[in-house]
Amino acid sequence: MNKTLITLLIIVSLSCQGQKNEKFNLGFEKQTDQESLSDGWFKWGNYKLAIDSVAHLGEKSGKITSDKAGSSFGSIAYKIPANYQGKKIRLEGFMKIKNVEDGFAGLLLRIDGNGGTLVFDNMQNRNITGTKDWQKYTITLDYPENAQNIYIAGILSGKGEAWFDDFTLSIDGKNIQTLKEVEKKLSKVHLDKEFDNGSLIELSNLTNKKIEQLELLGRIWGFLKYHHPKIAKGNYNWDYELFRFLPKYIKAENAIERDRLLVEWIDTLGEVKKCTKCKPTDENAFLKPDLEWINNQSAELKTKLLYIYNNRSQGKHYYIEMTANVGNPEFKNENPYSNMPYPDDGFRLLSLYRYWNMINYFFPYKHLMDEDWNKKLKEYIPVFINAKNELEYELATIQMISDIQDTHANLWGGADKIDEWKGSNYPPIHVRFIENQLVVTDYYNQELKNEIGLEIGDVITKINGNAIDKIIKENSRYYPASNKPTRLRNISEDILRSNSDNIKIEFVSANSTPQTKTLKLYPKDSLDIYRWYRKSDEKSFEMLADNIGYVTLQNIKKEDISKIKNEFKDTEGIIIDIRNYPSTFVPFSLGSYFVSSSTPFVKFTNGNIDNPGEFTFTKSLKIPSRGRTYKGKLIVLVNELSQSQAEYTSMAFRAGDHTTIIGSTTAGADGNVSAILLPGGLRTMISGIGVNYPNGDETQRVGIIPDIEVQPTIESIRNGKDELLESDRSNIK
Repeated sequence: MNKTLITLLIIVSLSCQGQKNEKFNLGFEKQTDQESLSDGWFKWGNYKLAIDSVAHLGEKSGKITSDKAGSSFGSIAYKIPANYQGKKIRLEGFMKIKNVEDGFAGLLLRIDGNGGTLVFDNMQNRNITGTKDWQKYTITLDYPENAQNIYIAGILSGKGEAWFDDFTLSIDGKNIQTLKEVEKKLSKVHLDKEFDNGSLIELSNLTNKKIEQLELLGRIWGFLKYHHPKIAKGNYNWDYELFRFLPKYIKAENAIERDRLLVEWIDTLGEVKKCTKCKPTDENAFLKPDLEWINNQSAELKTKLLYIYNNRSQGKHYYIEMTANVGNPEFKNENPYSNMPYPDDGFRLLSLYRYWNMINYFFPYKHLMDEDWNKKLKEYIPVFINAKNELEYELATIQMISDIQDTHANLWGGADKIDEWKGSNYPPIHVRFIENQLVVTDYYNQELKNEIGLEIGDVITKINGNAIDKIIKENSRYYPASNKPTRLRNISEDILRSNSDNIKIEFVSANSTPQTKTLKLYPKDSLDIYRWYRKSDEKSFEMLADNIGYVTLQNIKKEDISKIKNEFKDTEGIIIDIRNYPSTFVPFSLGSYFVSSSTPFVKFTNGNIDNPGEFTFTKSLKIPSRGRTYKGKLIVLVNELSQSQAEYTSMAFRAGDHTTIIGSTTAGADGNVSAILLPGGLRTMISGIGVNYPNGDETQRVGIIPDIEVQPTIESIRNGKDELLESDRSNIK
């Protein structure tokens, strides 16, 4: 045998031996049961998973194939106990995709702890679509101290196919396959298991007096949570301390006994030392902490609370921190108690206390609510306590979320009963509110067009005998939104859903009398449903007549920007359509093309964990000029579909030398989002930072106010015309 062959055999032998000794099967090669997934891998989502022979290295890969509708997701996942220490965790892996559209493909890295997700990235913001051969991708995240489980995965959302192979996971640059495990010391919070199976709290026959008692307790519980130094250190499972204190507190016969119990409870937390670093509230703060309720307490309780405030926790906090380089709150170590979908009385009260205090101290837009948040705690105590089942609890939660009037806020996870309540069957048509009427705007499946019996532009006036206005009035409280147009946008997605196979509708066509018909409904996965607008893989820019350039941000790519600047440099004007969610972040890369000098366009407000409730302005952020400035007119299109990043991008373009914004009210929800976990496995979010114009004018709720208001009309829908686009072209000439 020659030396070369011997060497190759040794290499192959060592390679195979290395694979056998690896702790984790991250390459899909080990498959004990040929009928199932590779060893250790499991399924998330609804799509078909398989072990495939199209591999990057070796003989096997993990494959995800969407269903026909492509309206859901699939994920092939692997769980690793987080028995490691470090600062940074990195996932590398190879991915191949085919015909991915109406969604994205990516690697996924998620780290859980304390019953919830601590950090997460699924590469959605990278917008990986289309067809691509094997490429290497990487996710890097901060590695949380309190990590308990690490999940790595490949994910496919929308339509198409995706293959995954050769995952490598490392912590601080060291491969987890060779990294030694450490015995992690459990914190005092983790060791406290007393109420894991229930709070043992029963709250019935709520009198006005009991509700007021519970309101005060909720305020003090939240105040201590975010101010007391011992709680900030993680010395207490603050959820469970509530359950320990509640039974005797609720029995207090009068205000004197009530306050005595509160003072004694505070004393049990330990001595609070004088704080030499604590600063008074910044005189220039945009929003200041509300301490008026403390001043209204009895002398001893007031003194105790004010002492804690003046010597409050500083720096690192177990339950809250601000995201680096951004400043939105990150609510840490909040157990969602996913094992109890219908939480008992105590846990439902905890849910209310947790959410109310998070909003009270860390929501940057509390001052913009129509109603006083101070009154909401008392208002919702009976609503939460009297919720008789899982659906009523979810409805109570989403109603409270709706009161903060933030389009980013909703029940984004765990609301199974609400989803069932809305209906499992869907209409074959897309509808929108145009001129305050419910209008048919598209067919989800074109092959059903002739069966439906409705035309584009038909106006639906009644559903099962109920007028549309009545339905809106009854359901608006369950649709969180910053303003009315956005609420109607969200209601329109569900208004025709039902658990029946059909619904009876009344409608009006062009130049006709009202008609009645039975509209057949379909399971969601049998329709090509889209949420706000049909996604497109078409080119993001084109030249219109009259030497006008048109750009849509819906599917713009980074490589398009230089082409746009080059091809449109001599045009009369450019129309940028942001009636969508931008697929690529362009405020600076494209926005700089429209300013002749460095121009301020936005400033933010940030909260303060060292003084909860205080918000200060940052310095204005500028769009830089990069030498070559567009000389023509810039027209920007917006409407209620323009939300968050779309609104931020509109602000950047508004800073341009010759910009006109045309359209209607945008969603009014801007700023990096912060996730909130609530008992029952519920997940919601808030806009986590304030986003304002350089002069301080608000964008939240009011949205991006157009320079010229143009609303779509029912007539234009019927005639297939885009009135905003027509208006823009006339404004350029």
